[in-house]
Amino acid sequence: MDRRDFLKQGVLASVGVGLGVSSLFAASCAGANDRIVLALVGSGGRGLSCIISCCKINKNVTIKTVCDVNSTKLAKAVAEVEKELGYRPGATDDMRAIFDDKDVDAVWVATPEHWHTLAAIWACQAGKDVYVEKNPSVNIFEGRKLVEAAKKYRRIVQIGFQNRSAPYGFTARDYIASGKLGKIVTVKCYNLLGGGKWIEAPETPVPSWLNWDKWLGPAPMRGFSSSIVDEHGRGGWLCYWAYGGGGLSDDASHVMDLCRLVIGDPGHPKSVYGWGGNHIFGGMRETPEFQSIVYDFGEYTLTCDNACATGYMTKTPNDIRYDKTKFPDWRNNATRTEIYGTEGLMFLGRHGGGWQVLGPKNEIVAQDGGVMPDNEHQINFIESLRSRKQPNGDVEECHRSATLVHLGNIAYRVGNKQLLFDPETEKFTNDDAANKLARGAYRKGYEVPENV
Repeated sequence: MDRRDFLKQGVLASVGVGLGVSSLFAASCAGANDRIVLALVGSGGRGLSCIISCCKINKNVTIKTVCDVNSTKLAKAVAEVEKELGYRPGATDDMRAIFDDKDVDAVWVATPEHWHTLAAIWACQAGKDVYVEKNPSVNIFEGRKLVEAAKKYRRIVQIGFQNRSAPYGFTARDYIASGKLGKIVTVKCYNLLGGGKWIEAPETPVPSWLNWDKWLGPAPMRGFSSSIVDEHGRGGWLCYWAYGGGGLSDDASHVMDLCRLVIGDPGHPKSVYGWGGNHIFGGMRETPEFQSIVYDFGEYTLTCDNACATGYMTKTPNDIRYDKTKFPDWRNNATRTEIYGTEGLMFLGRHGGGWQVLGPKNEIVAQDGGVMPDNEHQINFIESLRSRKQPNGDVEECHRSATLVHLGNIAYRVGNKQLLFDPETEKFTNDDAANKLARGAYRKGYEVPENV
């Protein structure tokens, strides 16, 4: 055992690592037949806060084990669960130990994006239900494989597109379906955030708190850089194609998914034109500083503008996100959708903010406020586990939303082109290089299987 492994083992032991010690916890939570036992894979801020919230707002739901390859975050997560829920969960740096644990009913996957699909498929194969954060995939192929795995193993798979549980999303959908907005003319999605010039830090030896091989998982082996993984924070992995899809898969995916829900969940587009680049700051990030995308849905287009260079735009403030009576100033709302109909224009906010329809002379002709729908999505997940009914974040529809991300990024990566897409085969008909990116590649031992 080298020094790094020795130090990591010591940290893990200090938090009660291993499913063996957590057997004491398992005995303490034996009880009613409807008890749900969860495990968390990836203990960053988002995953940890959501799974703790899920246990607080749902009855008879507990966390047995927390998994992370970052021993600092793992120790913090164990302490936080104990502080917030009153018991100490088990800990491990190997997700497969969780999949082998018969006590665990469902796994909460909150890793970086390149691990989402494989971890979720492994969980399905082990007979676990899954909550997997967005974006559920890093390419089109693996997204389809997750859909197939959920169906084959009859698993509940809730995708972390929480706007699919937002009541105001349903009322916006009903308003459009009623015909009051008229025929859809065009749809515009925005994710216009701030940023700056991004430079990768030099490679260094792997720090003692990280299992770098396990963190990389399906991604190619390379040297460690602190620009990718941060001991305490999120890190910059979204700037790399191997680990995620940039701003488009991060915030814009929520915008486009809610948009799809509201306009009636159309199928895949017939084509995509994507443009982008690092023309603003000239940074080193692989994912672009700005990109503009046009999707052809036959009778209308859907566009998405995604930026990390417009600091004067703002996400919906929290005082509006959590107040149904307030609406954003849509003019500088960074994450809005505009749906143009023949009878009116609908402004739609994600993660709260509600919707408003403008008619002639800027008159507000209809509206519905809304709040951040995290609680509704977590309640829906637990209800689905018990009822075995499909959740709001249905894996098939969310795969289609994730595919919009992949289409836009692939069009940029093959040279800012228009790509023709076959919705049935989920393949491009005019570019072989695009199909290679849609398929992806995996490191030995971490392959997403062709036959799940």
